[in-house]
Amino acid sequence: MNNIPEIKVGIVAVSRDCFPESLSVNRRKALVKAYSEKYSEKEIYECPICIVESEIHMVKALEDVTKAGCNALCVYLGNFGPEISETLLAKHFDGAVMFCAAAEEASNRLTGDRGDAFCGMLNASYNLKLRNIKAYIPEYPVGDAYECADMIHDFLPIARAVEGLKNLKIISFGPRPMNFLACNAPIKQLFNLGVEIEENSELDLFEAFNKHKDDKRIPDVAADMEKELGKGNKKPEILAKLAQYELTLLDWIEAHKGYRKYVAIAGKCWPAFQTQFGFVPCYVNSRLTGRGIPVSCEVDIYGCLSEFIGSCVTEDIVTLLDINNTVPKDMYDEDIKNKFNYKHTDTFMGFHCGNTCSKKLCSPVMKNQMIMARALPVEVTNGTLEGDIVPRDITFYRLQSTADNRLLAYVAEGEVLPVATKSFGSVGVFAIKEMGRFYRHVLIENGFPHHGAVAFSHCGKALFEVFKYLGVQEIGYNKPESDKYKTENPF
Repeated sequence: MNNIPEIKVGIVAVSRDCFPESLSVNRRKALVKAYSEKYSEKEIYECPICIVESEIHMVKALEDVTKAGCNALCVYLGNFGPEISETLLAKHFDGAVMFCAAAEEASNRLTGDRGDAFCGMLNASYNLKLRNIKAYIPEYPVGDAYECADMIHDFLPIARAVEGLKNLKIISFGPRPMNFLACNAPIKQLFNLGVEIEENSELDLFEAFNKHKDDKRIPDVAADMEKELGKGNKKPEILAKLAQYELTLLDWIEAHKGYRKYVAIAGKCWPAFQTQFGFVPCYVNSRLTGRGIPVSCEVDIYGCLSEFIGSCVTEDIVTLLDINNTVPKDMYDEDIKNKFNYKHTDTFMGFHCGNTCSKKLCSPVMKNQMIMARALPVEVTNGTLEGDIVPRDITFYRLQSTADNRLLAYVAEGEVLPVATKSFGSVGVFAIKEMGRFYRHVLIENGFPHHGAVAFSHCGKALFEVFKYLGVQEIGYNKPESDKYKTENPF
Protein backbone atom coordinates (compact mmCIF):
# COMPACT_ATOMS: atom_id res chain seq x y z
CA MET A 1 0.00 0.00 0.00
CA ASN A 2 1.99 3.00 -1.23
CA ASN A 3 -0.85 5.47 -1.71
CA ILE A 4 -1.75 6.25 1.90
CA PRO A 5 0.04 8.34 4.54
CA GLU A 6 2.32 7.11 7.28
CA ILE A 7 1.48 8.84 10.54
CA LYS A 8 3.82 10.14 13.20
CA VAL A 9 2.03 11.57 16.23
CA GLY A 10 3.69 14.34 18.17
CA ILE A 11 2.82 14.10 21.87
CA VAL A 12 2.80 17.49 23.55
CA ALA A 13 2.04 17.63 27.26
CA VAL A 14 0.49 20.86 28.45
CA SER A 15 0.52 22.39 31.92
CA ARG A 16 -1.27 25.22 33.66
CA ASP A 17 1.15 27.49 35.52
CA CYS A 18 -0.58 27.05 38.90
CA PHE A 19 0.13 23.29 38.76
CA PRO A 20 3.56 21.63 39.01
CA GLU A 21 4.99 21.38 35.50
CA SER A 22 6.80 18.22 36.60
CA LEU A 23 3.41 16.53 36.91
CA SER A 24 2.76 16.91 33.17
CA VAL A 25 6.35 16.06 32.26
CA ASN A 26 6.39 12.82 34.27
CA ARG A 27 2.96 11.79 33.02
CA ARG A 28 4.05 12.44 29.45
CA LYS A 29 7.11 10.25 29.94
CA ALA A 30 4.93 7.49 31.36
CA LEU A 31 2.57 7.78 28.38
CA VAL A 32 5.42 7.54 25.87
CA LYS A 33 6.85 4.54 27.74
CA ALA A 34 3.45 2.83 27.75
CA TYR A 35 2.92 3.43 24.03
CA SER A 36 6.40 2.16 23.15
CA GLU A 37 5.75 -1.01 25.13
CA LYS A 38 2.32 -1.74 23.61
CA TYR A 39 2.80 -0.45 20.07
CA SER A 40 5.63 1.02 17.99
CA GLU A 41 7.74 3.90 19.21
CA LYS A 42 8.25 4.86 15.55
CA GLU A 43 4.61 6.03 15.43
CA ILE A 44 5.11 8.72 18.07
CA TYR A 45 7.41 11.60 18.94
CA GLU A 46 7.81 12.99 22.45
CA CYS A 47 8.02 16.77 22.36
CA PRO A 48 10.44 17.83 25.11
CA ILE A 49 8.80 21.23 25.52
CA CYS A 50 6.13 21.43 28.22
CA ILE A 51 3.72 24.26 27.50
CA VAL A 52 2.57 26.47 30.34
CA GLU A 53 0.37 29.53 29.99
CA SER A 54 2.71 31.18 27.52
CA GLU A 55 1.74 31.34 23.87
CA ILE A 56 5.48 31.58 23.13
CA HIS A 57 5.96 28.09 24.50
CA MET A 58 3.10 26.98 22.27
CA VAL A 59 4.96 28.35 19.24
CA LYS A 60 8.15 26.56 20.28
CA ALA A 61 6.32 23.26 20.67
CA LEU A 62 4.67 23.71 17.28
CA GLU A 63 8.05 24.34 15.67
CA ASP A 64 9.52 21.29 17.41
CA VAL A 65 6.88 18.76 16.34
CA THR A 66 6.88 20.15 12.80
CA LYS A 67 10.66 19.86 12.57
CA ALA A 68 10.40 16.28 13.87
CA GLY A 69 8.18 15.39 10.88
CA CYS A 70 4.97 14.91 12.84
CA ASN A 71 1.80 15.00 10.72
CA ALA A 72 -0.58 14.34 13.61
CA LEU A 73 -0.72 15.76 17.12
CA CYS A 74 -1.81 14.57 20.54
CA VAL A 75 -2.40 17.38 23.03
CA TYR A 76 -2.01 15.64 26.38
CA LEU A 77 -3.36 17.31 29.49
CA GLY A 78 -1.00 16.13 32.20
CA ASN A 79 -2.80 18.52 34.51
CA PHE A 80 -5.61 21.06 34.16
CA GLY A 81 -3.85 22.62 31.17
CA PRO A 82 -3.73 26.11 29.66
CA GLU A 83 -7.00 26.34 27.75
CA ILE A 84 -5.84 29.15 25.44
CA SER A 85 -2.36 27.92 24.55
CA GLU A 86 -3.40 24.30 24.08
CA THR A 87 -6.24 25.17 21.72
CA LEU A 88 -4.08 27.59 19.77
CA LEU A 89 -1.61 24.74 19.33
CA ALA A 90 -4.40 22.70 17.77
CA LYS A 91 -5.46 25.63 15.63
CA HIS A 92 -2.04 26.22 14.10
CA PHE A 93 -0.94 22.61 13.68
CA ASP A 94 -1.23 21.47 10.06
CA GLY A 95 -2.69 18.03 10.56
CA ALA A 96 -5.14 15.95 12.57
CA VAL A 97 -5.26 16.73 16.30
CA MET A 98 -6.53 14.77 19.29
CA PHE A 99 -6.93 15.66 22.97
CA CYS A 100 -6.71 13.31 25.92
CA ALA A 101 -6.03 13.77 29.60
CA ALA A 102 -4.32 12.10 32.55
CA ALA A 103 -6.30 10.36 35.27
CA GLU A 104 -5.15 10.63 38.87
CA GLU A 105 -2.76 7.85 39.83
CA ALA A 106 -3.33 7.08 43.51
CA SER A 107 -5.27 8.21 46.58
CA ASN A 108 -2.07 9.13 48.44
CA ARG A 109 -1.22 11.66 45.69
CA LEU A 110 -4.41 13.73 45.76
CA THR A 111 -2.85 16.72 47.51
CA GLY A 112 0.43 17.81 45.97
CA ASP A 113 0.13 15.72 42.79
CA ARG A 114 -3.53 16.14 41.90
CA GLY A 115 -3.71 17.24 38.26
CA ASP A 116 -7.41 18.02 37.67
CA ALA A 117 -7.12 17.15 33.96
CA PHE A 118 -10.64 15.70 34.20
CA CYS A 119 -11.79 19.26 34.76
CA GLY A 120 -9.35 20.73 32.24
CA MET A 121 -10.78 18.64 29.38
CA LEU A 122 -14.07 20.49 29.77
CA ASN A 123 -12.40 23.87 29.32
CA ALA A 124 -10.33 22.55 26.43
CA SER A 125 -13.45 21.33 24.62
CA TYR A 126 -15.21 24.64 25.26
CA ASN A 127 -12.29 26.61 23.81
CA LEU A 128 -12.13 24.32 20.77
CA LYS A 129 -15.78 25.13 20.10
CA LEU A 130 -15.19 28.85 20.63
CA ARG A 131 -12.46 28.87 18.01
CA ASN A 132 -14.15 26.44 15.56
CA ILE A 133 -11.21 24.06 15.81
CA LYS A 134 -11.60 20.43 14.77
CA ALA A 135 -10.13 17.84 17.08
CA TYR A 136 -10.67 14.18 17.88
CA ILE A 137 -11.71 13.57 21.48
CA PRO A 138 -12.04 9.88 22.45
CA GLU A 139 -15.32 8.55 23.88
CA TYR A 140 -13.86 8.70 27.38
CA PRO A 141 -10.75 10.87 27.01
CA VAL A 142 -9.26 10.56 30.52
CA GLY A 143 -7.11 7.62 31.54
CA ASP A 144 -3.84 6.28 32.87
CA ALA A 145 -0.73 6.01 30.70
CA TYR A 146 -1.73 2.71 29.07
CA GLU A 147 -5.31 3.79 28.49
CA CYS A 148 -4.17 7.02 26.84
CA ALA A 149 -1.71 5.00 24.75
CA ASP A 150 -4.68 3.01 23.45
CA MET A 151 -6.48 6.27 22.65
CA ILE A 152 -3.53 7.48 20.58
CA HIS A 153 -3.37 4.16 18.75
CA ASP A 154 -7.10 4.42 17.98
CA PHE A 155 -6.38 7.90 16.61
CA LEU A 156 -3.92 6.63 13.95
CA PRO A 157 -6.52 5.50 11.35
CA ILE A 158 -8.43 8.75 11.82
CA ALA A 159 -5.24 10.77 11.35
CA ARG A 160 -4.33 8.76 8.23
CA ALA A 161 -7.69 9.58 6.65
CA VAL A 162 -7.49 13.28 7.52
CA GLU A 163 -3.90 13.55 6.30
CA GLY A 164 -4.73 11.60 3.17
CA LEU A 165 -7.68 13.78 2.20
CA LYS A 166 -5.77 17.04 2.47
CA ASN A 167 -3.18 15.61 0.08
CA LEU A 168 -5.56 13.78 -2.27
CA LYS A 169 -6.32 14.37 -5.93
CA ILE A 170 -9.24 12.59 -7.52
CA ILE A 171 -8.83 12.06 -11.25
CA SER A 172 -12.08 11.43 -13.07
CA PHE A 173 -12.86 10.41 -16.63
CA GLY A 174 -16.40 11.23 -17.60
CA PRO A 175 -19.08 12.18 -18.07
CA ARG A 176 -21.14 9.84 -15.95
CA PRO A 177 -23.25 7.28 -17.82
CA MET A 178 -26.81 8.28 -18.70
CA ASN A 179 -29.41 7.34 -16.07
CA PHE A 180 -26.74 7.32 -13.39
CA LEU A 181 -27.70 10.60 -11.77
CA ALA A 182 -27.14 8.89 -8.43
CA CYS A 183 -23.41 9.04 -9.07
CA ASN A 184 -23.60 12.73 -9.92
CA ALA A 185 -23.10 14.98 -6.89
CA PRO A 186 -21.78 18.54 -6.45
CA ILE A 187 -18.01 18.65 -6.13
CA LYS A 188 -18.04 21.71 -3.86
CA GLN A 189 -17.73 19.48 -0.80
CA LEU A 190 -14.53 17.99 -2.16
CA PHE A 191 -12.88 21.40 -1.95
CA ASN A 192 -14.35 21.92 1.52
CA LEU A 193 -12.59 18.70 2.55
CA GLY A 194 -9.31 19.86 1.01
CA VAL A 195 -9.50 17.39 -1.88
CA GLU A 196 -8.42 18.42 -5.38
CA ILE A 197 -10.20 17.06 -8.44
CA GLU A 198 -9.17 16.86 -12.08
CA GLU A 199 -12.07 16.09 -14.41
CA ASN A 200 -11.23 14.73 -17.85
CA SER A 201 -13.09 13.54 -20.89
CA GLU A 202 -12.98 9.84 -21.77
CA LEU A 203 -11.70 11.08 -25.14
CA ASP A 204 -8.58 12.36 -23.33
CA LEU A 205 -8.18 8.90 -21.84
CA PHE A 206 -8.69 7.20 -25.20
CA GLU A 207 -6.00 9.38 -26.77
CA ALA A 208 -3.55 8.53 -23.99
CA PHE A 209 -4.39 4.84 -24.32
CA ASN A 210 -3.66 4.84 -28.06
CA LYS A 211 -0.30 6.48 -27.43
CA HIS A 212 0.66 3.47 -25.28
CA LYS A 213 0.01 0.98 -28.10
CA ASP A 214 3.64 -0.06 -28.53
CA ASP A 215 4.76 0.52 -24.95
CA LYS A 216 7.71 -1.79 -24.27
CA ARG A 217 6.45 -2.46 -20.74
CA ILE A 218 3.27 -4.19 -21.92
CA PRO A 219 4.67 -7.78 -22.01
CA ASP A 220 5.93 -7.54 -18.41
CA VAL A 221 2.60 -6.21 -17.13
CA ALA A 222 0.69 -8.86 -19.09
CA ALA A 223 2.94 -11.54 -17.62
CA ASP A 224 2.22 -10.22 -14.12
CA MET A 225 -1.51 -10.39 -14.84
CA GLU A 226 -1.10 -13.94 -16.12
CA LYS A 227 0.70 -14.90 -12.92
CA GLU A 228 -1.98 -13.31 -10.73
CA LEU A 229 -4.88 -14.94 -12.56
CA GLY A 230 -3.40 -18.42 -12.86
CA LYS A 231 -6.12 -20.90 -13.82
CA GLY A 232 -8.65 -18.09 -13.71
CA ASN A 233 -7.24 -16.53 -16.89
CA LYS A 234 -10.09 -17.35 -19.27
CA LYS A 235 -9.39 -14.51 -21.70
CA PRO A 236 -5.61 -14.54 -22.36
CA GLU A 237 -6.10 -12.82 -25.71
CA ILE A 238 -7.11 -9.59 -23.95
CA LEU A 239 -4.16 -9.28 -21.53
CA ALA A 240 -2.02 -7.08 -23.78
CA LYS A 241 -4.80 -4.50 -24.10
CA LEU A 242 -5.48 -4.59 -20.38
CA ALA A 243 -1.77 -4.10 -19.69
CA GLN A 244 -1.77 -1.17 -22.11
CA TYR A 245 -4.68 0.37 -20.22
CA GLU A 246 -3.06 -0.17 -16.81
CA LEU A 247 0.10 1.57 -17.96
CA THR A 248 -2.01 4.41 -19.35
CA LEU A 249 -3.64 5.01 -15.96
CA LEU A 250 -0.40 4.74 -14.00
CA ASP A 251 1.39 7.14 -16.33
CA TRP A 252 -1.56 9.53 -16.18
CA ILE A 253 -1.34 9.52 -12.38
CA GLU A 254 2.35 10.36 -12.42
CA ALA A 255 1.89 13.11 -15.00
CA HIS A 256 -1.18 14.68 -13.39
CA LYS A 257 -1.01 14.31 -9.63
CA GLY A 258 0.88 17.60 -9.40
CA TYR A 259 1.78 18.60 -5.85
CA ARG A 260 -0.62 16.08 -4.33
CA LYS A 261 0.80 12.96 -2.68
CA TYR A 262 -2.15 10.60 -3.10
CA VAL A 263 -4.52 9.76 -5.95
CA ALA A 264 -7.85 8.04 -6.51
CA ILE A 265 -9.64 7.54 -9.81
CA ALA A 266 -13.30 7.77 -10.78
CA GLY A 267 -13.30 5.81 -14.03
CA LYS A 268 -15.61 5.39 -16.98
CA CYS A 269 -16.55 1.87 -17.99
CA TRP A 270 -19.65 2.13 -20.24
CA PRO A 271 -21.56 2.64 -22.54
CA ALA A 272 -19.03 3.62 -25.23
CA PHE A 273 -15.93 2.38 -23.41
CA GLN A 274 -16.23 -1.24 -24.56
CA THR A 275 -16.76 -0.55 -28.25
CA GLN A 276 -13.94 2.01 -28.47
CA PHE A 277 -11.31 0.48 -26.20
CA GLY A 278 -12.30 -3.08 -27.08
CA PHE A 279 -12.60 -4.40 -23.50
CA VAL A 280 -14.00 -3.54 -20.07
CA PRO A 281 -11.65 -2.06 -17.44
CA CYS A 282 -12.87 -3.98 -14.38
CA TYR A 283 -9.80 -6.19 -13.90
CA VAL A 284 -7.39 -3.28 -14.26
CA ASN A 285 -9.46 -1.29 -11.77
CA SER A 286 -9.21 -4.20 -9.33
CA ARG A 287 -5.43 -4.35 -9.69
CA LEU A 288 -4.94 -0.64 -8.98
CA THR A 289 -7.30 -0.79 -6.02
CA GLY A 290 -5.25 -3.72 -4.77
CA ARG A 291 -2.21 -1.41 -4.74
CA GLY A 292 -4.02 1.17 -2.64
CA ILE A 293 -5.13 3.34 -5.59
CA PRO A 294 -8.93 3.12 -5.46
CA VAL A 295 -10.69 3.15 -8.83
CA SER A 296 -14.47 3.55 -8.73
CA CYS A 297 -16.87 2.53 -11.46
CA GLU A 298 -19.25 4.72 -13.46
CA VAL A 299 -17.40 7.93 -12.63
CA ASP A 300 -18.53 7.71 -9.01
CA ILE A 301 -16.47 10.52 -7.51
CA TYR A 302 -17.76 10.20 -3.95
CA GLY A 303 -17.48 6.44 -4.29
CA CYS A 304 -13.75 6.59 -4.91
CA LEU A 305 -13.43 9.23 -2.17
CA SER A 306 -15.11 6.78 0.21
CA GLU A 307 -12.85 3.95 -0.94
CA PHE A 308 -9.76 6.08 -0.31
CA ILE A 309 -10.92 6.87 3.22
CA GLY A 310 -11.39 3.16 3.86
CA SER A 311 -7.90 2.40 2.54
CA CYS A 312 -6.43 4.97 4.93
CA VAL A 313 -8.40 3.69 7.91
CA THR A 314 -7.71 -0.02 7.39
CA GLU A 315 -4.40 0.03 5.49
CA ASP A 316 -6.03 -2.70 3.43
CA ILE A 317 -7.73 -3.25 0.09
CA VAL A 318 -11.30 -1.97 -0.28
CA THR A 319 -13.94 -2.29 -2.97
CA LEU A 320 -17.05 -0.56 -4.31
CA LEU A 321 -20.23 -2.60 -4.73
CA ASP A 322 -23.84 -2.12 -5.66
CA ILE A 323 -26.27 -2.76 -2.83
CA ASN A 324 -27.70 -4.94 -5.48
CA ASN A 325 -30.34 -7.60 -4.94
CA THR A 326 -32.23 -9.55 -2.34
CA VAL A 327 -31.23 -13.04 -1.31
CA PRO A 328 -33.79 -15.49 -2.76
CA LYS A 329 -36.06 -17.00 -0.14
CA ASP A 330 -35.00 -20.54 -0.97
CA MET A 331 -31.31 -19.63 -0.61
CA TYR A 332 -32.02 -18.02 2.75
CA ASP A 333 -33.99 -21.06 3.96
CA GLU A 334 -31.36 -23.56 2.79
CA ASP A 335 -28.10 -21.79 3.59
CA ILE A 336 -28.72 -19.09 6.21
CA LYS A 337 -31.81 -19.73 8.34
CA ASN A 338 -31.03 -21.61 11.56
CA LYS A 339 -27.30 -21.48 10.66
CA PHE A 340 -26.64 -17.77 11.20
CA ASN A 341 -28.39 -15.31 13.49
CA TYR A 342 -29.85 -13.16 10.72
CA LYS A 343 -33.38 -12.45 9.54
CA HIS A 344 -34.07 -12.64 5.81
CA THR A 345 -34.26 -8.83 5.66
CA ASP A 346 -30.81 -8.62 7.28
CA THR A 347 -29.31 -10.15 4.13
CA PHE A 348 -28.66 -8.86 0.62
CA MET A 349 -26.21 -9.40 -2.21
CA GLY A 350 -23.43 -6.94 -2.89
CA PHE A 351 -22.31 -6.99 -6.52
CA HIS A 352 -20.28 -5.28 -9.17
CA CYS A 353 -19.20 -6.40 -12.60
CA GLY A 354 -15.67 -7.33 -11.64
CA ASN A 355 -13.76 -4.55 -9.86
CA THR A 356 -12.88 -6.36 -6.61
CA CYS A 357 -9.23 -7.29 -6.10
CA SER A 358 -8.40 -10.97 -6.64
CA LYS A 359 -7.09 -11.16 -3.06
CA LYS A 360 -10.61 -10.64 -1.78
CA LEU A 361 -12.28 -13.23 -4.06
CA CYS A 362 -12.65 -16.99 -3.90
CA SER A 363 -11.22 -18.57 -7.07
CA PRO A 364 -11.28 -15.40 -9.21
CA VAL A 365 -11.83 -15.79 -12.95
CA MET A 366 -11.22 -13.16 -15.63
CA LYS A 367 -13.88 -13.39 -18.32
CA ASN A 368 -16.51 -11.33 -20.16
CA GLN A 369 -19.15 -9.09 -18.60
CA MET A 370 -22.49 -10.86 -18.92
CA ILE A 371 -24.78 -7.82 -18.70
CA MET A 372 -22.90 -5.88 -21.36
CA ALA A 373 -22.65 -8.95 -23.59
CA ARG A 374 -26.42 -9.02 -23.85
CA ALA A 375 -26.30 -6.02 -26.16
CA LEU A 376 -22.72 -6.08 -27.52
CA PRO A 377 -20.34 -8.55 -29.15
CA VAL A 378 -18.77 -10.71 -26.47
CA GLU A 379 -15.24 -9.89 -27.62
CA VAL A 380 -15.56 -6.23 -26.54
CA THR A 381 -16.90 -7.11 -23.08
CA ASN A 382 -13.89 -9.12 -21.88
CA GLY A 383 -11.88 -7.95 -18.88
CA THR A 384 -14.10 -8.41 -15.84
CA LEU A 385 -12.99 -10.30 -12.72
CA GLU A 386 -15.58 -12.66 -11.28
CA GLY A 387 -15.77 -14.64 -8.08
CA ASP A 388 -17.56 -14.91 -4.76
CA ILE A 389 -16.20 -12.48 -2.19
CA VAL A 390 -14.21 -14.12 0.59
CA PRO A 391 -16.35 -14.65 3.73
CA ARG A 392 -15.22 -12.30 6.48
CA ASP A 393 -16.17 -9.27 8.58
CA ILE A 394 -16.94 -6.15 6.56
CA THR A 395 -17.98 -2.55 7.00
CA PHE A 396 -20.34 -1.01 4.44
CA TYR A 397 -20.04 2.78 4.34
CA ARG A 398 -20.19 5.88 2.15
CA LEU A 399 -19.50 9.62 2.29
CA GLN A 400 -21.79 11.56 -0.03
CA SER A 401 -22.63 15.12 -1.02
CA THR A 402 -26.35 15.63 -1.46
CA ALA A 403 -27.94 17.53 -4.32
CA ASP A 404 -28.20 20.58 -2.05
CA ASN A 405 -24.51 20.27 -1.13
CA ARG A 406 -24.70 18.75 2.37
CA LEU A 407 -22.29 16.08 3.52
CA LEU A 408 -23.92 12.85 4.69
CA ALA A 409 -22.45 9.47 5.52
CA TYR A 410 -23.41 6.03 6.73
CA VAL A 411 -21.54 3.20 8.42
CA ALA A 412 -22.78 -0.35 9.04
CA GLU A 413 -20.77 -3.35 10.20
CA GLY A 414 -21.62 -6.87 9.09
CA GLU A 415 -20.12 -9.85 7.34
CA VAL A 416 -19.91 -11.73 4.07
CA LEU A 417 -21.46 -15.12 4.71
CA PRO A 418 -19.87 -18.40 3.55
CA VAL A 419 -22.75 -18.97 1.16
CA ALA A 420 -22.31 -19.69 -2.56
CA THR A 421 -23.92 -16.84 -4.50
CA LYS A 422 -24.80 -18.88 -7.63
CA SER A 423 -24.41 -15.61 -9.50
CA PHE A 424 -21.83 -13.69 -11.55
CA GLY A 425 -19.49 -10.74 -11.16
CA SER A 426 -17.67 -9.79 -7.97
CA VAL A 427 -20.44 -10.77 -5.61
CA GLY A 428 -21.18 -11.88 -2.08
CA VAL A 429 -24.01 -12.67 0.30
CA PHE A 430 -23.87 -9.90 2.90
CA ALA A 431 -25.50 -9.80 6.31
CA ILE A 432 -25.96 -6.65 8.40
CA LYS A 433 -28.13 -6.61 11.49
CA GLU A 434 -31.40 -4.72 10.85
CA MET A 435 -30.41 -4.11 7.23
CA GLY A 436 -34.06 -3.84 6.16
CA ARG A 437 -34.74 -0.88 8.46
CA PHE A 438 -31.35 0.65 7.69
CA TYR A 439 -32.05 0.32 3.96
CA ARG A 440 -35.38 2.13 4.30
CA HIS A 441 -34.67 4.80 6.89
CA VAL A 442 -31.04 5.66 6.14
CA LEU A 443 -30.26 4.75 2.53
CA ILE A 444 -33.63 5.51 0.94
CA GLU A 445 -34.69 8.28 3.30
CA ASN A 446 -31.44 10.21 2.77
CA GLY A 447 -31.16 9.58 -0.97
CA PHE A 448 -27.93 7.59 -0.95
CA PRO A 449 -26.94 6.05 -4.30
CA HIS A 450 -26.70 2.33 -4.92
CA HIS A 451 -22.90 2.22 -4.67
CA GLY A 452 -21.39 1.50 -1.27
CA ALA A 453 -17.76 1.20 -0.26
CA VAL A 454 -16.70 -2.01 1.49
CA ALA A 455 -13.84 -2.35 3.96
CA PHE A 456 -12.87 -5.93 4.78
CA SER A 457 -12.91 -5.61 8.57
CA HIS A 458 -15.01 -4.13 11.33
CA CYS A 459 -13.80 -0.52 11.31
CA GLY A 460 -17.05 1.33 11.95
CA LYS A 461 -15.69 3.03 15.08
CA ALA A 462 -12.81 4.66 13.20
CA LEU A 463 -14.91 5.57 10.15
CA PHE A 464 -17.57 7.16 12.35
CA GLU A 465 -14.90 9.30 14.02
CA VAL A 466 -13.40 10.26 10.65
CA PHE A 467 -16.78 11.46 9.42
CA LYS A 468 -17.33 13.40 12.67
CA TYR A 469 -13.90 15.01 12.30
CA LEU A 470 -14.71 16.01 8.71
CA GLY A 471 -17.86 17.77 9.88
CA VAL A 472 -20.40 15.41 8.32
CA GLN A 473 -23.82 16.70 9.28
CA GLU A 474 -25.55 13.35 9.63
CA ILE A 475 -24.04 9.87 10.00
CA GLY A 476 -26.47 7.00 9.58
CA TYR A 477 -25.97 3.55 11.03
CA ASN A 478 -27.98 0.36 11.50
CA LYS A 479 -29.89 0.94 14.72
CA PRO A 480 -31.11 -1.96 16.86
CA GLU A 481 -34.81 -2.72 16.63
CA SER A 482 -35.50 -1.06 19.97
CA ASP A 483 -34.10 2.26 18.72
CA LYS A 484 -36.44 3.74 16.13
CA TYR A 485 -35.37 6.02 13.30
CA LYS A 486 -37.07 9.42 13.29
CA THR A 487 -38.92 8.52 10.08
CA GLU A 488 -39.85 5.02 11.21
CA ASN A 489 -43.54 4.35 11.75
CA PRO A 490 -43.96 3.48 15.46
CA PHE A 491 -47.16 1.53 14.75
